Amino acid sequence: MRVPLVSFLPPGASIVARPWGRPLVEIDEPLPLIGTVFIGVIDRGTNILQVRPTTLCPLNCIFCSVDAGPRSRWRRSEYQVGDPAYLASWAGEIARYKGGGVEALVDGVGDPFTYPRLVELVAELKRSDGIKWVAVETHGWGLRKDLIDRLEEAGLDRVNLSIDTLNPGKARYLAGTSWYDVERVKRLAEYIVRETSIDLHVTPVWVPGLNDEDVKNVVRWAYGIGAGKRWPPATIQKYNIHRHGRRPRGVREVSWREFWAWIRSLEEELGLRVSWSMEEWGFRKAPRVEVPYKKGSRVRARVLAPGWLKGTTTGVTLDGRWLLTLRGEGYRPGSIVSTVVESVKDTIVIARPV
Repeated sequence: MRVPLVSFLPPGASIVARPWGRPLVEIDEPLPLIGTVFIGVIDRGTNILQVRPTTLCPLNCIFCSVDAGPRSRWRRSEYQVGDPAYLASWAGEIARYKGGGVEALVDGVGDPFTYPRLVELVAELKRSDGIKWVAVETHGWGLRKDLIDRLEEAGLDRVNLSIDTLNPGKARYLAGTSWYDVERVKRLAEYIVRETSIDLHVTPVWVPGLNDEDVKNVVRWAYGIGAGKRWPPATIQKYNIHRHGRRPRGVREVSWREFWAWIRSLEEELGLRVSWSMEEWGFRKAPRVEVPYKKGSRVRARVLAPGWLKGTTTGVTLDGRWLLTLRGEGYRPGSIVSTVVESVKDTIVIARPV
């Protein structure tokens, strides 16, 4: 049994470790697992549910839009869900509300392979009514043959692999670490394709001016090893600047118009596709969970724990139905505050105490 290090945290929350000097807040039943961007389930109105078990990541990618990793300047706390079955139950309930045929995409503001109970989570999601497919997103550092085999046995359908260059030195530079081994990641990706039933989808991030040619090589490699057994073999992610994200020196964020023009030229040059329709992915619009709040709503909340980012606190509504991101710091965990909702996007609610 884990004992909270801070005794006044509300039931369902405990601080279980301090990676990189930041508290790791573990949340569990009876707390809700919906309402924030960094932990739990996010419903964006399609048949894809984002399932986020952890915020941890050991990499310091120089283009990271969520400033993850040991060198983060904005992280105040890290979070993880204690019981994977509890997280899966939330995803399953929402999937049933959507009418089934749902993909559970295990992703996050960290890397899901830091989650110590990832295999259990995949197995629980596959057992959930309404969830048809389970995919996991990663930069590949945590792949191992034995773990891949266990994930296959648990029913994993696809790995979305973000690999941004095949050059070992540049890979370490982009990952912001001296130990990231892209050759090892490549070998294990090829093992997934050739030795398991798991599909592989390769998703490099294009950082303009830094890895233009590298992205092309990654796409050629993905097609060459047979990625895309059931889903598209590759897509390219756009580098976007976020307020709390990292900005490599000399890199300009291109517009979406410029991005798609580059994608079209790349496809023409390579003779390979990297853009796909929702229908080709098997994705569709689906009923979205109704958020019981709107901008300007007055909500009383209990302070849960220090927030994920500096300048924020995590709270839970007094009825226990929704997690909230609260503006500001310094609120004692367990205390009750009155708040006004500032924004509601998809199922993500941000409020400020008043």
